[in-house]
Amino acid sequence: MHFYLHAQDRPGVGAELVARSEEHWSYMDRFADRLVLRGPTLSDDGEEHTGSVHVVDLSGRADAERFGHEEPFWRAGLYADIVISRTVVLRSGATGTSTALVTGRWSPAPHRTDGLTLPDGSRVDFLATLVDDESARTTGIVAAVSAPPDEAVSVVQPLADRLAGRPVTLTAHRWQRGGRS
Repeated sequence: MHFYLHAQDRPGVGAELVARSEEHWSYMDRFADRLVLRGPTLSDDGEEHTGSVHVVDLSGRADAERFGHEEPFWRAGLYADIVISRTVVLRSGATGTSTALVTGRWSPAPHRTDGLTLPDGSRVDFLATLVDDESARTTGIVAAVSAPPDEAVSVVQPLADRLAGRPVTLTAHRWQRGGRS
């Protein structure tokens, strides 16, 4: 089962994040073969770390909760919040060129992917729906897109609206692929 974890940094923790980076990467190395997507969200100018995103294959919700809450930045109190959602991965391509992470959440809608037209594959490197634990209802979307954040939303918007069954609000973050080089 895939789970999406998005942690928001507490304000002003940049120096401590840098100081604890090796501890974070060592922890993530333990899951390297199960990480489908990983990387930091960044400030609009790309200079500051604002959060961490991971999509990881785990055996269930309890393991996803453990993965998120045993993460060194979380344990050190550097994150203000962490969202953990089950996902269904629709596209998982190379994410080396993605520059935006588009996310959206909505009230549960029936999870239907039949007849879906995925956004332009040349710009969408990763795409997943957020779902309830039974994968019967869609509750959101996450996409890594090779476009500036303001353009990335327009790439994902038609699919998100269709999945939700109505127009939804999406948010784009500057993002970069994470992990060891």
